[in-house]
Amino acid sequence: MNGGGLLEREIAFLDALRVAGIQVSLAEVLDATRALGAIDLMEREQLRQAFSACVLKRPAHRTTFNTLFDLWFPPALGDSVAAEFAEEPQLDEDGDPMPADPSVLRELLKQLLLEGDEEKLRKFARQVVSDLGRSDSAPGRQSWFSYKVLRSLSPETLMASLLENLLAGQEKGGLAERVARQTINERIRQFQEMVESEVRRRLAEDRGVEQVSKNAVQPLAEQVDFLRASRDDMAELRRQVFPLARRLATRLTARRRLGRSGRLDFRRTVRASLGTGGVPIVTHHRPHKPHKPELVVLCDVSGSVAGFAHFTLMLAYALREQFTKVRAFAFIDTCDEVTRFFTPGGDVADALARMSAEAQLVWFDGHSDYGHSIETFAERYPDAVGPRTSLLVLGDARNNYRATALPTLRALVQKSRHAYWLNPEPSAYWGSGDSATAQYADVIEMVEVRNAVQLEDFVQRLLPA
Repeated sequence: MNGGGLLEREIAFLDALRVAGIQVSLAEVLDATRALGAIDLMEREQLRQAFSACVLKRPAHRTTFNTLFDLWFPPALGDSVAAEFAEEPQLDEDGDPMPADPSVLRELLKQLLLEGDEEKLRKFARQVVSDLGRSDSAPGRQSWFSYKVLRSLSPETLMASLLENLLAGQEKGGLAERVARQTINERIRQFQEMVESEVRRRLAEDRGVEQVSKNAVQPLAEQVDFLRASRDDMAELRRQVFPLARRLATRLTARRRLGRSGRLDFRRTVRASLGTGGVPIVTHHRPHKPHKPELVVLCDVSGSVAGFAHFTLMLAYALREQFTKVRAFAFIDTCDEVTRFFTPGGDVADALARMSAEAQLVWFDGHSDYGHSIETFAERYPDAVGPRTSLLVLGDARNNYRATALPTLRALVQKSRHAYWLNPEPSAYWGSGDSATAQYADVIEMVEVRNAVQLEDFVQRLLPA
């Protein structure tokens, strides 16, 4: 690949990262380009590490980065299969090569999984995709499928045999077996990823890397809509809570430092100017008192929005040092304070589990009732919202056509310093069906917060310098 071709591919690769949601600035593009002159371009892993050092900022983005890098800078071209695994092809009566024998390939796979040689396993994955993953989807056109390879080899069914070989007479059921089982699972997972990567490479050669790259990666966890997030997505989001909180806290603290000067002290400034002929060369300011608001979170934890509410509660408590006080209230069709479940140094996941089991959140039928919950909140906790309070209401405002308690909510908003309603539904759905969004939006500012990126942007807005 000539220099011009490499630069064009680099720009296309970095654009693909942006499309996938990884932020790449112009300065980082220039850094990556300069790095090309400092490495051996014949060493593919050096190229990978150079790009990652220049553009990657979060560990959670590593998988997406690697997937796209393997597409734009593939490890091989065409039928580049390791000869050490290839046998002499057997021919049928017409002289055409006979299909590969999956049982023979399974034995080879078993041996490679026992050895644990990553490079040999990658070469073997390349071979089996060539042998088993091809499908003639139309005359003159072929496609590639990882499921055909994995179904033929069924690597997960080799667990018992591999365990027996790895344990080699050691006692079963103890630590040795757990370690061996974990090792095998990890090697099988690596092999499956290698097969999927090889299939993507083949598809990119046949259909074009631009087309394949659009569907090659899953959305980043922080881009997944809360209401559509799977269990794995929510688990990943929860793992990101504290790194996200640290980033936000650092930015907010820096903003406060930049705004340490208070209002202009006119009297002191004029007095100081007398020494410079009346010219106010040096200005004086009154001491700046940074404002740390109180935070009250009132959240719907019914099934439809529970994941969003739980993630936001976790983030609020991870950021509690940025607030004077944090109080949390949850509701389904009635309201209860859940602050007691969140103690400093405690496990937030355990706190959420205890909240779900012990808090009194159901009054009548367990279906969302915003009106009754708001009325209960105002009646039971009249001191919760005051002039220093930032009030957050979390929920989709789907009220099952019940009363909205708008006058009570309006009074709470008027008492607070700031009040926002965070809605995880797309704004296009607001007001449809049993949604009371239109009514509540007349009383409180409604903000669309569908994913972690939008939530991060909102939190920075919540705590101005």
